[in-house]
Amino acid sequence: MVVYGTELKSRLLLGTAQYPSPTVLAEAIAASGAEVITVSLRREGPEGGAFRDLIAASGCRLLPNTAGCHSVTEAVTTARMARELFGTDWIKLEVIGHADTLQPDPFALVEAARILCAEGFEVFPYTTEDLILGEKLVEAGCRVLMPWGAPIGTGQGLRNIDGLRSMRAHFPDLPLVIDAGIGAPSQAAQAMELGFDAVLLNTAVAKALDPVGMARAFGRAVAAGRAAHEAGLMPRRDMAAASTPILGMAELG
Repeated sequence: MVVYGTELKSRLLLGTAQYPSPTVLAEAIAASGAEVITVSLRREGPEGGAFRDLIAASGCRLLPNTAGCHSVTEAVTTARMARELFGTDWIKLEVIGHADTLQPDPFALVEAARILCAEGFEVFPYTTEDLILGEKLVEAGCRVLMPWGAPIGTGQGLRNIDGLRSMRAHFPDLPLVIDAGIGAPSQAAQAMELGFDAVLLNTAVAKALDPVGMARAFGRAVAAGRAAHEAGLMPRRDMAAASTPILGMAELG
């Protein structure tokens, strides 16, 4: 997968919040095989030196995010601070519009994306499967889209498969990353089988009984789903079709 000119071998992007300890976080990152990890500036704060040492030791590329921002001003200001602190133009852009579902505010999201892209940021927008919103984000300068599978932290998987399938068809050459709502490795594999380029998740690993084991499972599921997509899944049928042909069978009178 190539995103903003950077080639990534792993198609799993991993969040770094809510882990039971720094040691477990470090082990989970290693077990997942992820090359990109997200970090919230608002959560860590500018004095989080120990945390920055930990993520630096992981060898992963950082994707700072604007989690918790509810306005254009908040998101843009946080992105600028993240670039100064972490030394990267990458930013996962979140502008929350609904307190219960944590659905992005489409109007504020596009406005913030336009400002940040004009300032040289390489924006990864957290969005929905809405095609018009996707087009507006691309017009603003985004070169990747990150539609939700379900509301953040719910673990419900892909709630609108037809909509996500339409989005994949509508943007055939654009990297698309399922972001939010993934709760099980099987759901991550399903997203990859649909042709999405990657999966970003956090809670499903961080809150597992064994975060390290779950991180490893997700890494394998994402790889398996991608391999299945590339191999070509058989089409669904309305009628049964015998796998063993009738031709050549003995006739018993």
